[in-house]
Amino acid sequence: LDMKYKVAVVGGGPSGACAAEIFAQEKNIDTVLFERKMDNAKPCGGAIPLCMVGEFDIPETVVDRKVRKMNLISPTGVEVDIGDTLKPNEYIGMCRREIMDKYLRDRAIEYGAEAINGLVTSVDIPADHKTTEEPYTINYLEFTEGSSSGTAKKMDVDVIVGADGANSRVAKCMDAGLYNFAIAFQERIKISDDKMAFYEEMAEMYVGDDVSPDFYGWVFPKYDHVGVGTGTVVNRPAIKQYQKAIRDRAGDKIAGGKIIKVEAHPIPEHYRPRRVQGRIALVGDAAGYVTKCSGEGIYFAAKSGRMAAQSIVELMKGGTHLPTQAEIERTYLKEYDALYGPTYTVLDLLQKVFYTNNGAREAFVELCNSKYVQQVTFDSYLYKKVQGNNPLDDLKLLGETIG
Repeated sequence: LDMKYKVAVVGGGPSGACAAEIFAQEKNIDTVLFERKMDNAKPCGGAIPLCMVGEFDIPETVVDRKVRKMNLISPTGVEVDIGDTLKPNEYIGMCRREIMDKYLRDRAIEYGAEAINGLVTSVDIPADHKTTEEPYTINYLEFTEGSSSGTAKKMDVDVIVGADGANSRVAKCMDAGLYNFAIAFQERIKISDDKMAFYEEMAEMYVGDDVSPDFYGWVFPKYDHVGVGTGTVVNRPAIKQYQKAIRDRAGDKIAGGKIIKVEAHPIPEHYRPRRVQGRIALVGDAAGYVTKCSGEGIYFAAKSGRMAAQSIVELMKGGTHLPTQAEIERTYLKEYDALYGPTYTVLDLLQKVFYTNNGAREAFVELCNSKYVQQVTFDSYLYKKVQGNNPLDDLKLLGETIG
């Protein structure tokens, strides 16, 4: 009996689930999906672009709120509604990660992925893994219902996709290199129905030194509550001080609310130095695919997981060939960077220009009053293409930006 090659996807969030879904559809490959917490509610703003709903067949039941109004609030309290250019059928989807992640994971399982409720603790990597077909050994703790301590187990696999987030064990084992990270902090706050009505289709973003020295604070609507949070790279120890400031800035709009959950997690600030080693590839937060300025990661996680899996499946030629590092780099990495490299570069530049001091932030909010800026911004966000299709307005915008 011919033995099938085995692919392990470590991490069951959007990047891992979307990778596992692709592998599971190739019947000549055994797909195993590791997730340490099947009901994990990852701390996250939860915003997804419109293109993701269609591209990844996400049903309406997964989207809690459709945001059609976005208030951007400057350090001095100047408010700009930046949702004016949205068409009636356009919106930003707001999700709870525990709902969306489970939906994507369940879909991969339906296609045939074997899900293991377990924590991968380490990966044994053969010294000659780049030149031979020697398998990798995954060491993990498997959890069973009713037991808090896991059972230590091992599994040999041929290909690994590391989708295990910013603190990736896979990245550490494969020597992917370090990256700087931000801390995001969020409180889920249950507010009264009349206050919740204000946030029916509304999200708010606050900028200012008080809420973050290098990011923004937010109030995002969820199913029956709001997520209120902030983030920072440059002064992580002060995150609770910034969190208090975002609550104060939101003021009466969330007054009297009850905190029902407190969440914090790291957000990578740039790509890992090495995203592929041998037959191990990183995707999502593990690879560093979060944009500056907006802090967006869900779409890029799902997309990178899917793209990596599609490239590897094609390279495996119906389960007859193990891909080399050079082949994975030439397909998955090259294609991903060509598609999204410009987006990361533009948003990195915007963060450096506009998130450095309150004067720059005031200018940023003023700039966002321009309907053209709103159109370009929302088109870029909703459809994941770096937009700009009016040369005259682009020149005018450049002048205003420099000013």
